[in-house]
Amino acid sequence: MLILIAEDDELILKTIEHKLLKEGHEVILTRNGKEAIETLQERDVDLAITDIMMPFASGIEILSAIKSMGKDTPVIMLSSMGQEEVVLNAFDLGASDFIVKPFSPSELMLRVKRFLSN
Repeated sequence: MLILIAEDDELILKTIEHKLLKEGHEVILTRNGKEAIETLQERDVDLAITDIMMPFASGIEILSAIKSMGKDTPVIMLSSMGQEEVVLNAFDLGASDFIVKPFSPSELMLRVKRFLSN
């Protein structure tokens, strides 16, 4: 399965990449929202994992771009901002899941498997 990761924190990006590669997934890494949106315009992915606070375009903008392209890609949102308003906004826009940082990479992998097994 092809998974896009949009994360500007290099440690988190590499941790998620390592776990996904270990599980046998193909991974596309993007380090800002603009790069993620451009990649999504060129490639179809099976799942997107995106941080909310990103340079150039937020995770919310990435989610909106996916929906405006008419894609049904599941999106897992990551954020250190666990405020209810942010979470509800992400779900209203079509987010599939929301994980508050810091998170367990193993928990993330369980959630990834849930979306990719459908």
